Amino acid sequence: MSRELYAGLYLEINLISMVLVLVIGYKTAGLSKMVAQRDFTNAIAAQMIFFLSDTVTVIMAYGLLPYSGTAILISKTIYFFTTTVMCFFWFVYFEHMQDSSFVKSKKRVQIASAFVWLTAAALMINLFNHKMFYMDSRNIYHRGPLFVVSYLLSYPYVLITCTRATIGLFKKENYSKRRMMIRLAAFPVVPAGAGIVQYIKPELPIACAALSLATLDLYLEWVDRMISVDPLTRLNNRKQLDYYYEQWLEDTTPDPLYLMMIDANKFKSINDTYGHVEGDAALVRISTALTLACRDIRKQTNIVRYGGDEFVVLIKTDEEEVIERLKQSIYSHLEEINATADAPYELTVCIGAAKATWGEGLQELVKQADELLYQMKAER
Repeated sequence: MSRELYAGLYLEINLISMVLVLVIGYKTAGLSKMVAQRDFTNAIAAQMIFFLSDTVTVIMAYGLLPYSGTAILISKTIYFFTTTVMCFFWFVYFEHMQDSSFVKSKKRVQIASAFVWLTAAALMINLFNHKMFYMDSRNIYHRGPLFVVSYLLSYPYVLITCTRATIGLFKKENYSKRRMMIRLAAFPVVPAGAGIVQYIKPELPIACAALSLATLDLYLEWVDRMISVDPLTRLNNRKQLDYYYEQWLEDTTPDPLYLMMIDANKFKSINDTYGHVEGDAALVRISTALTLACRDIRKQTNIVRYGGDEFVVLIKTDEEEVIERLKQSIYSHLEEINATADAPYELTVCIGAAKATWGEGLQELVKQADELLYQMKAER
């Protein structure tokens, strides 16, 4: 393949990759006010600069653009710096998606950015000592003896968070977000493989394409979560409830399953008296209590906001004792959260639980749990 044809192919592949990632960035901009969305957007921006610097370097090196050794050196410097920046923002975004306590501390995140600043320092020093990469007297690019440093300062970000996602796959409390955890764990596999191949064979233009496809896969999972997760409580919505129950029905030897219906008491009066903002805060407190209580029970659970002030918990067990323990844990956690919130009203819930029968429709099961819930309300 001629130099011109190769450079044209490289340019074409990278341009397609850039357009794909640009569309993803445009489609996600402004769709969410989550802090995680900011990091997703930052990662996309760094990725665009990464693609652009790689493309400019190649078309200069192959003579499709006027160039000098200094221009290529600067372009490669930008390329390696944005590699680390991109990995850092993916790291922070992945930690948000895993509900990691790490990213709740700004100080920890700032400390974690140390590799970014070390990369900047190493690249600045390289402009003078040429230990990482350099241009010779004929303006030909070469790797230096410390070239691997650029990778050692970038890849730990993705390696750490994806290892954590892999470990999280086996934790029962993450069962409800298992698909997302698989996506996070698998995200670096194809780009890393492509990066290793291109490290060995620099003439193969596959790294940018692999990274853009991995980003597309992550974006599709993000979109799916946007339409499957309740935006207020961050719990699953009814779409996910239908999905999980259908999965249970499709199992020829399903685990025993209970459905718990949870309903806030006198919720309308809270909204009418204190306003909808306070009503939303009450719903968030209930969702927090449900999340904490389900973590206490060593059983697979899925928590769903069913609608309004109603919630559903699917729990794989056939022990009524477990159901009673979970009920008491919900009451206890909600009481503690209310005490901390110091709300000017009492916030309690009623719970009805019904055991699923294989082959039975979801609506029939919900109806059974509903009847027990309203029986409890009547008794109160």
